[in-house]
Amino acid sequence: MTIENAKKAAGRAAADLIKNDMIVGLGTGSTANYFIEALSFRVKQGLYLKAVVPSSKRSHDLAKKLGLPAQDINQVPYIDITVDGADEIDPLKRMIKGGGGAHVREKILAVNSREMVVIIDETKRVSKVGVGKLPVEILFFGSPATRNALEKKGYFGKWRLNEDGSFFITENTNLIYDVVFDTPPSYPEQVHEEMIHIPGVIDTGFFFDIAGRVVVGYFDGHFEIQ
Repeated sequence: MTIENAKKAAGRAAADLIKNDMIVGLGTGSTANYFIEALSFRVKQGLYLKAVVPSSKRSHDLAKKLGLPAQDINQVPYIDITVDGADEIDPLKRMIKGGGGAHVREKILAVNSREMVVIIDETKRVSKVGVGKLPVEILFFGSPATRNALEKKGYFGKWRLNEDGSFFITENTNLIYDVVFDTPPSYPEQVHEEMIHIPGVIDTGFFFDIAGRVVVGYFDGHFEIQ
């Protein structure tokens, strides 16, 4: 009974939702990896996919390694379904994503899909989003000024760093500023709106009105679809 069992259960259950002839968006992260692996297994059993559209190089490399037909988002006419994880999700299906630093691309995939299926382990459910960090992607140009503007509005945090102490750089060649709230915001939509109107802020890790079905995996290996 481990968190890995829960992630695997959610990933496998989501793979069973995929139908023939679909174009599937692939999220990024450990739970998304379990989905990609389970999807590959289904393809080997005979499932036909027109394409998969990865949200990051990591997901692209895994998809290609497993024999999935990976294509760039600019190469496909539409996306039937995107399956991705979340760092937090509340009862209204408001989410925080970006722990892997790919939330901007993940959001583009999700909002351009007919449905976003969210796969989580049971620990990711919260009563209000904002318990953990909120990733904010920031343009490198003028980034100290952008950080100052965020702090003037009361949003404090830290630049995301690699293990060697260098700045974490997204695949969009931007920085990540991880905001930490004293308490989860009562109106996260307002926080998002305030942040994205600061010049230099590309996007936040808040996801609103995007999630469709939510697949929850549990430590004992069972799952629920909500």
